[in-house]
Amino acid sequence: MKSLAREGESEEGRAALGATSAGPSPELVVMHKTLRPATDSTRIPSTPSPLALHDRSITTRDSTPRTTPEHTGPSSTERRTAVADTDETGERPGRRSGPGGGLLMGRPFGVPVYVSPSWFLVAALITWVFGDQLDRVLPDLGPARYLVSLFFAVAFYASVLVHELAHTVAALRFKLPVRRIQLQFFGGVSEIEKESETPGREFVLAFVGPLLSLLLAGAFYLGMKAVDPATVPGVLLAGLMISNLLVAAFNLLPGLPLDGGRMLRAVIWGITGKPMTGTVAAAWIGRGLAVAVLLGLPLLTHTGVLGNRSAEIGGFDTVMDALLAAILAAIIWTGAGNSLRMARLREHLPELKARALTRRAIPVENATPLSEALRRATEAGARALVVVDGHGDPTAVVREAAIVGVPEHRRPWVAVSTVAQDLTDGMKVSADLTGEELLDHLRTTPATEYLVLEPTGEIYGVLSTADVERAFVKAMARPRS
Repeated sequence: MKSLAREGESEEGRAALGATSAGPSPELVVMHKTLRPATDSTRIPSTPSPLALHDRSITTRDSTPRTTPEHTGPSSTERRTAVADTDETGERPGRRSGPGGGLLMGRPFGVPVYVSPSWFLVAALITWVFGDQLDRVLPDLGPARYLVSLFFAVAFYASVLVHELAHTVAALRFKLPVRRIQLQFFGGVSEIEKESETPGREFVLAFVGPLLSLLLAGAFYLGMKAVDPATVPGVLLAGLMISNLLVAAFNLLPGLPLDGGRMLRAVIWGITGKPMTGTVAAAWIGRGLAVAVLLGLPLLTHTGVLGNRSAEIGGFDTVMDALLAAILAAIIWTGAGNSLRMARLREHLPELKARALTRRAIPVENATPLSEALRRATEAGARALVVVDGHGDPTAVVREAAIVGVPEHRRPWVAVSTVAQDLTDGMKVSADLTGEELLDHLRTTPATEYLVLEPTGEIYGVLSTADVERAFVKAMARPRS
């Protein structure tokens, strides 16, 4: 028979199991998204471990109730273009689009492209604003100017899509998985699920987006030279050239979460050999850019530097400029902060070790009464149960949350098989997994408990998602050295 119980738990594992959180932090929200249970799984209980109820020493470690915050924050590396590109936010998509919903428009290069409902709001705004501009340049168009403006809005977002596809193609070339592309309020998002392995790749991945926008601006410029500028094609080409230049120029600003910020991060990473140093520097510069945009954009518009005479700028225009500046500044500031948080998360990922977090388990057969199984676990000092067949091979893991739902007076008549979850290949975890590899494995097959195996195939114990979350919270709360 294979070895079915651990001889003990490390001090690091015991400490992690006893960690608690005073409230949901952004990092914990990220962890809950990453480790989201499967739809048929019971959520992590907010009560002490039922195994701990039979032993005072275990009760002390697990006696603090815990809650599970809602999945409200973003999880994975992503890139945004909003007249700017931001990154490090997002959400795990379902079949449709993910946060806020959206319409599936296609799958270029196998990556789904969605249009968020917020895009329609911005498209309407662009149609209105550009329509007024057309009325000054081509007054003979009449109401048809709004149809031309709508076409411009669609063409502009098609340019944004090309910008995002450049990031996507580069990511796929570097074998980085891309979850989806989403066109939304202030541009687009390419959700890339992993970080670049080298600063050189990070630089290329960030630079290709603005490069494509510059190439598009050049193509529109050449097209504009071939037509009469006082015609609809001439005005459209001029507008698309200017808008793509603005997208490229804005994204090249050297602060996270813009593409220029990621390029700066890559340069500092390459010089220092420390990606965290690059992230911190680029993120704080990004926050400085957010303040500059908030204060500077309305000032530039009001003084006429951006093209309008100050005499032509009314009170409504001033309010709109201030609102636009506030939105852009908020996007940049939030993205920079998210970049810092995600970098800190990645910095602490190596502290998550399956071997240290695994609970000691004992083997029980299918027909064993739950009360008897719990008694054996108490005697052995174990905190998990593994169901085995007649040959001693594991077939299921007893779910902690399911035990909680069985009243104590019923446990002598309930077989452990009724509160166990059958094992799948994805629920078997190597004891040597750590950090991002461990989280990737848990994310691939969401569950509340996993069977941890030695490289030789012997059973090491049971890993609980709740324990991983608590260990993560403890690591994040520890001051950086």
